[in-house]
Amino acid sequence: MNIKTAFVIILTLPLLLVFSCKPKGRPTSALKESSQPSLNKDYIAFTISLDTLSSGQYRKSIYKEDSILRLVDSTATPFFHYFRAKRYIQEKQRDSALIEYQKMSTNEDPEDEVNLLKKYSILDLQISHGTTVEATVMNKMISLLQSAEQSKSRITYRFYDLLAKANYQNRNEKESWEYVDRYYKSHPYKSHPVIRQRYYDVSFLLASRIKDYDKMMLYNVKARNLAKKIGDSLAIARTYNNEAQLYAQRMQHGKALTASKIYFDYLKKTNSLNGTAYNNLATSFVFNNQADSAIYYYKKAIAFGQHSPTAKQDPVYYRGLINAYKIKGAYAEALQIADSTYEIEIRHLQEKDAVKVAEIHDKYETEKKDLNIAELNSRNELNEKIIQQQKWTLLFASLVFMGVLSFVYVIQRQRRLKERNELLQSENKRLNIEQKLLQVQLNPHFIFNSIANLQSLVAAGDTKDAVRYLTAFSGLLRNVLEQSRKDFIGLDEEITTLNNYIQLQQMRFPDLFDYKFSLDKDLYPADMLIPPMLLQPFVENAIEHGFRNINYKGLLTISFKVENNQMIIAVDDNGTGLIDKKTHHQNKQSLAVTILKERLEVLFKARGQEAKFEIIDKNKLQGQGVGVHITLPEIVD
Repeated sequence: MNIKTAFVIILTLPLLLVFSCKPKGRPTSALKESSQPSLNKDYIAFTISLDTLSSGQYRKSIYKEDSILRLVDSTATPFFHYFRAKRYIQEKQRDSALIEYQKMSTNEDPEDEVNLLKKYSILDLQISHGTTVEATVMNKMISLLQSAEQSKSRITYRFYDLLAKANYQNRNEKESWEYVDRYYKSHPYKSHPVIRQRYYDVSFLLASRIKDYDKMMLYNVKARNLAKKIGDSLAIARTYNNEAQLYAQRMQHGKALTASKIYFDYLKKTNSLNGTAYNNLATSFVFNNQADSAIYYYKKAIAFGQHSPTAKQDPVYYRGLINAYKIKGAYAEALQIADSTYEIEIRHLQEKDAVKVAEIHDKYETEKKDLNIAELNSRNELNEKIIQQQKWTLLFASLVFMGVLSFVYVIQRQRRLKERNELLQSENKRLNIEQKLLQVQLNPHFIFNSIANLQSLVAAGDTKDAVRYLTAFSGLLRNVLEQSRKDFIGLDEEITTLNNYIQLQQMRFPDLFDYKFSLDKDLYPADMLIPPMLLQPFVENAIEHGFRNINYKGLLTISFKVENNQMIIAVDDNGTGLIDKKTHHQNKQSLAVTILKERLEVLFKARGQEAKFEIIDKNKLQGQGVGVHITLPEIVD
C-alpha cells in the first residue's frame, strides 16, 4: 500500500461509521427512562431516540437497559434479546449478537414493527463487514423496505440507511446518495443538530468518493456553519479535516497541509490527539515532500499506539514511515521499520485469533446453558444419560481450559522474548544514531561568518578572491555532507576537508597564521582510513582561540605517522594555550573532548580496539600553544 492509498483509507474510514445507526447526540427522551423494568414501554420510540446520543451515552444506555431487562423473564419481551445483542455488539462479539437477534420472538406479520426491527438488525449485522452485498440480500432489503413503507413504520428510515450503506459497499454511489437523502428526510429527529450534522458528513464523504469537489465544499461549509451555530468546536475542527481531504484529492497539497495543521492543533489544544491525527498530518507532509516532518509525526503516531492503553499499533503508520524514509533515501532505516511492521501484523493476526477464540468460547457457553435447561426439563427420562454427558463435557471443558492456558503461556513467553529482542535492537540503533550525530561537528557560526565574508568580497568587487573563497567553501560543505553518513573515510579525504576549512579561515583572518601538514614518508593517505571530521574541532579551537589574541604570526602543524600498527596524529599550535579562567573557549574545548571520547568508544573500544588521546598545554612545558595527540588503530582500505 502506498502513501496516497493509506491517506485516502484513513480519511474515508468514517463513512463506514456514519452509515450505521450509531447515535451521536443527546435527546431528552432517551435519558429520562425509569430504572425499573416496564413491559408497557414503547421500545420502538426509545430505540429511535438513541440515534441522537453521544457514543458514551449510547453505550451507557444500552448497558443500563440490558441490566434492567435482566430482571424480567426472557420470554416476556423480545427487547430482552435485542438489548443483549446490542451489548454484545459493543463488546465486539458479533456471533453472539446474531444469536440474540434470532431469538427475538415477534409477530410474523411482515408489517409488524418489532419484526421489521429484528430483520433490519440481522441484515445490518450481516453486511457490516464492508464487503460487497449479494443480490439476494439486496432484494431482501428492498422487500422489507416496501413493507415498512406500506405500514408507515416509524423505523422506515433505517431501511433507507441500510440500503445506502449496501449500495456504497457495492460502489453504487448514485443510489447510495438517493437513499441517504430519503433517510434524512424521513428521520423522526431530522431537525436535531446531530442528525443534520451526520447527514452533512455522509454527503461530504459520498461526494469525496465520486470526486465531486463542489459538493464536497458545499456540504463541508454547511457542516461548519451548523457546528458554529450550536457551538460544537470539535465539529468545527472536523471540517478542517474534511477540507484537508478535499485539497488532497485536488492535488493542492499545500492547502491540505494547512487544513491538517488546524485540525491537528485543535486536537492538541483539547488533549484529544490520536494516532490517526498524527498519521494524517504526516501524510500531508509526505505529499509536500517534507520527509523529515513526515517521519517525525509517523513516529509520534507509532508512539501513541505504543503508550495509549486503548490504542493499538496500526501497520498503516509503519508503512507510511517506510515510504517517508524511502523518499529521504534512508533505505536502511526503511528496512528496519519494515521488519517491525511485519512483527506488528503478525501480532494483530494473533490478537484477532484470540478474540475469535474468546467469542467461540462464549458462544459455546451460551449454547451449553440452553442445552442444560432442556436436559433438566427431561431429567426423569434421561437422568443417567445426562450424568454421563456431563462427565464428558467437564473433561472436554478441562482440556479446552488447559489448552487455552498453554496457548496463553506460549504467547506471553514469545511476547517477552520479542520485547527483549526489540529492546536490544533499540539500544543498538541508539548507539548508531549517536555515532552519526557526533560526526556533524561544523560550527554554524563559522558557516554564517563564511557567508558574510563571501558577501563582503562580492560587494567589494573582488571577483578572484570571491571565486576562490566560494570554491573552498562549497568543497568543504560537500565533503561534510558526503562524509557525515560514513564511519570511516580515506586520510586523503580528511586532509582535503581540513585544507578547505583552514583556507577559508585564512581568508577570514589574513596573515594571522600559517599551517602545514606533515606525513610520514611510509604513509599512503589514499590507503589509510580515519573517522571523518575527527580533527576539525581542535583545528577550529587553535585558530579561533589560540591565534586570535597573539601579536605574532601563528603556526598550525598537523602531522600523521604510523608506528606499531597504530596511527599517531598530532595537532600543534603556538597560540596562547590553555588558560585557567573558565571561558566559552574552554567550554567548547571540553565539549570537543567529550565528543572525541564518545566517538572513540563507539568506533573502537566497543570492538575491543585501543584508541586514546591527550591534550597538552605546552605553556606549562616552557613552550607555546596547545598540542593534541591522538592514537588510533591502523586501518587500511
